[in-house]
Amino acid sequence: MAGQIDASLTSQERDGTTVLILSGHLDAQTAGRLWHQALRTAHRAKIVQLDLTGLKYCDMSGAALLLAIEAAHPNPAAPIGASQRIADLLTRARAAAARPPSQAASRSSGPGILTGVANHLAYLGEVALAVARLPARARMLRIRDLFHYADQAGVRALPLVMLLGYLMGLILAFQSAVPLRRFGADLYVANLVAISLLRELGPLLSSIILAGRTGSAFAAEIGSMKVNQEIDALTTMSLDPVTMLVLPRLIAAALVMPALILVLDIAGLLGMATVMNAFGYPLIAIAHQVQSAATASDMFGGLFKGLCFGSAVAIIGCRAGLGTGVGPRAVGQAATAAVVGGIVATILLDGLFALIFYRLNL
Repeated sequence: MAGQIDASLTSQERDGTTVLILSGHLDAQTAGRLWHQALRTAHRAKIVQLDLTGLKYCDMSGAALLLAIEAAHPNPAAPIGASQRIADLLTRARAAAARPPSQAASRSSGPGILTGVANHLAYLGEVALAVARLPARARMLRIRDLFHYADQAGVRALPLVMLLGYLMGLILAFQSAVPLRRFGADLYVANLVAISLLRELGPLLSSIILAGRTGSAFAAEIGSMKVNQEIDALTTMSLDPVTMLVLPRLIAAALVMPALILVLDIAGLLGMATVMNAFGYPLIAIAHQVQSAATASDMFGGLFKGLCFGSAVAIIGCRAGLGTGVGPRAVGQAATAAVVGGIVATILLDGLFALIFYRLNL
C-alpha cells in the first residue's frame, strides 16, 4: 500500500545537468520528508531534470513536490522514465496549477447579484420545504431547543424592551406636547402616541431589538457550527440542518414577537401617561383619549406585522449563519450581516405593509 514503502532521493551530474532520481512510493508522508531536500538541491543546480524511472507510486502530494521542483527553474528539462499513470497525473496537476484563480472563481460565481438572489430564493425554498415536511420529521424538532430559543429571544429581552418602550413613549409625548400646547391641543398627544405605538413603533422597535440581540446570536451560533463542521456532520448522519437548526429558531422568534410588542406598547403608554400627568392631565382623561383613538384593528395589525418581522429576522439570521465562510473573521461577519439584513428587511416589510393597509383601508 501507498505510504508503507519508503521513497528515496539521490542526485547525479550528467553533462552539466543535475538529475534528481526519485524511486519508491511518493505519497503525502514521503513527499513532506523529501520536500526541503529536493528544493534545496534543485535551487543550487544550474539545470535540473527529474528521473522517475524507479518511481513506482505517486499521488497528488507527490505531484505537488514534482511541480515545485520544476518551478525552481524557469526552463527545467522534461522528466524522464515516468510511467503512463504518473505522466497523466503530472499533466493534470500542471493544468490545474496553470489555471488562473479568477477563472475558477468567475465560473463558479457567475453574475454576483443574480447568483445571490438565486441562493436566497433557494434557501427560502428549503425553509418552506422543511415546514411542509415537519410532521414527518417531528423527531428532528427538539422542544427543549424551542423553549431555549424562546427564552433567549423573548424573556431575556423583556428588560430592554420595557426600558426602550417607556423612554420612547416619554420622548414622543414630551416632543409632541410642547408644540401642541401653543394651540391648546396637547390633550391629543395621547391619541398620537397611542396610534404611533400600536401601528408602527411597537412592531418596528421590537423587531430591531430582536435583530440586534437574537438575529446576531442565531448567526453566531450556526456560524460556529459551520466553521467546526458540525453542520456537515448532521448532513452525513442524514439529518436535515434546516429542520434541526432553522425551524426551532424561526418558531421561537415568531411566537415571542407579539409578546414583546405588547410589552413595548404598554411601557410606551406608561411613559406617555407620565408626561401627560406631569402636564396636569388626570389618568382617566388620558385613558379615555387612548380608547377613543386606538382600535382593536390597530393592535392586531401591529401584532401581525411583528409576527412577520420576527420570522424575517430569524430566517435572515439563520441564513447568515449557514453562509459563514472560513477564517477568523467569518463568524463576526455573519453576525454583522444578520443584524444589517434583519433591520433592512424589517423596514422594507414595514413599507410594504403600510401600502397594503392603505389600500385595504385598515
